[in-house]
Amino acid sequence: MYELIFWKYLDEVYLNHQEVYEAIMEQQSVDGLEELPVQVILNRIASKFSKWEKVDDNSWKNSNGVGAFQVKTTPQSIQIDCYGTEGKTMDTLVDIMEEFKCPLYDPQVPMRYDEMSE
Repeated sequence: MYELIFWKYLDEVYLNHQEVYEAIMEQQSVDGLEELPVQVILNRIASKFSKWEKVDDNSWKNSNGVGAFQVKTTPQSIQIDCYGTEGKTMDTLVDIMEEFKCPLYDPQVPMRYDEMSE
């Protein structure tokens, strides 16, 4: 499994990414994070992956190739667990979240890919 985590800071707020990640994993609310339009984001993912088999409300698998992913949400975060998913598919998920101004935090590295780290 490969985890992709997304959140958006409030203006002028910048926190320790690893601590934010750990709080999100504990389903805790984090002061300094924006509430996300979770249902709109889920609808966008569903639209973009309409050719994939929808396993349940938050899970998709590629019927014509490799990979599957599950989306877990809190009001402030989107976590996407990828299973055997190709890099191109993960890039598409990252691009969708960029549309909502939510950069990727990759806990495997660990690194957040946003303008503050460039």
